[in-house]
Amino acid sequence: MMNNDNLTRAMKVVLADTYALYLKTHNYHWNVEGKRFFELHTLFEEQYTELATAVDDIAETIRQLGQKAPGSFKTFSELTNIKDGNEDAGACDMICDLAESQAIVMKSVTEALAVAKELDDEATIGLLSDRLSVHRKAKWMLDSMSECKAKK
Repeated sequence: MMNNDNLTRAMKVVLADTYALYLKTHNYHWNVEGKRFFELHTLFEEQYTELATAVDDIAETIRQLGQKAPGSFKTFSELTNIKDGNEDAGACDMICDLAESQAIVMKSVTEALAVAKELDDEATIGLLSDRLSVHRKAKWMLDSMSECKAKK
């Protein structure tokens, strides 16, 4: 049987994955180079800005569920499924890495959403459904770039 502890644990993973993706996206925003610099620099900024807001919403949801939200690199690194970004990667690899990371976050969001649905927690279901839509769109945008298509 599911309880709030199960949901809070799942939400902490969503928070850690979202924060790790935020950090990776910001890293790539700072360090992308090449012919498509401006386009990618702008896209990555849009994505990390959205993720920054999401981190706060997810952390506040954890607090509403009655537990402290994790907030240290150590704890995030223990919880996340996202690997660190490589600031020396080329633009193509950055795009593909971010697309793969979006899929990882979608998986953790989907797992937390299943728990929220079992608990009939409409507020958390709404947040997670919205997050899933955002990540699906971001992944689609990244996948749509020729670099990712060529690598698949």
